[in-house]
Amino acid sequence: MRQVRLGNSGLRVSPLALGCMSYGDPGRGAHPWTLPEERSRSLIRAALEAGVTFFDTANIYSLGTSEEYLGRALRDFARREEVVIATKVFEPMHDGPLAGGLSRQAIMTEIDQSLRRLGTDYVDLYIVHRWDPHTPIEETMQALDDVVRAGKVRYLGASSMRAWQFAKAQHVATQHGWTPFVSMQNHYNLLNREEEREMLPFCADSGVGVTPWSPLARGLLTRPWGTETERTTKDLVQHRLYAQTAAADRQVVDVVAQIATDRGVPMAQVALAWLLSRPAVSGAVVGVTDPRHLTDAVAATGLDLDADEIERLEKPYIPHDTVELR
Repeated sequence: MRQVRLGNSGLRVSPLALGCMSYGDPGRGAHPWTLPEERSRSLIRAALEAGVTFFDTANIYSLGTSEEYLGRALRDFARREEVVIATKVFEPMHDGPLAGGLSRQAIMTEIDQSLRRLGTDYVDLYIVHRWDPHTPIEETMQALDDVVRAGKVRYLGASSMRAWQFAKAQHVATQHGWTPFVSMQNHYNLLNREEEREMLPFCADSGVGVTPWSPLARGLLTRPWGTETERTTKDLVQHRLYAQTAAADRQVVDVVAQIATDRGVPMAQVALAWLLSRPAVSGAVVGVTDPRHLTDAVAATGLDLDADEIERLEKPYIPHDTVELR
């Protein structure tokens, strides 16, 4: 698989990042549909064999067991210098009064815990999972700069927040000579394109690489509308993100299905190919719980949609309200 630059940074990654939220102890955390370790390991290994070099997890995923599974698998199947590991900080990992957020105390504590669980000396990309309204951004950016200078982190990234918040963080870093963010991991797919208004143009203009999460709308873009799976019955976030716009979203999904049929490829390939063709997008974070998901994702990196197909895919879209995910 080809490698691409993450924005204007020198970090090279595969255009697919294996999202590891699906891997972890199902009995821990908020995701009862996650895969146990042996099944997770087999998919991580398959991703490596397919040329994926970019692996995305978070401390909060299955309360740290996602990091543990990923770390053990990569130690067994890959050389550390040949993979890019991204993890995140923000969500509370315990019930204590100092849990969560982006304070200096939280960042310094959680990076060491993540490194321990991953079994590595450094993280390639350390991502702030959300904006922290209770901590001055100067404190957050200085603490992040310190973990970079300490050699525990190579690059910094951010995830879902308002464009003005991201711009403020970047300005503060530049103003003080601290390490800026090189990537933005946000909610962006054919069913939710609100990031095209402010965040994507800002990232394109400032050379920040975009690596959207939920590129297939938590599975809605991979199958005919109304198909039920185990995850659709348990995934409350999917309901929060898409239930209010179901009628319009169904029209988009129907077009994806039509183009997929015309092309003779699975729907997932069409939806991913559209996303990977968008300006500022360096890659996509894909969740893989079955080998065929990986096969479709890899094939999408070589699928070129023509202008007419792109117009058909985008035409049914209507504006969506912002759903705040803590």
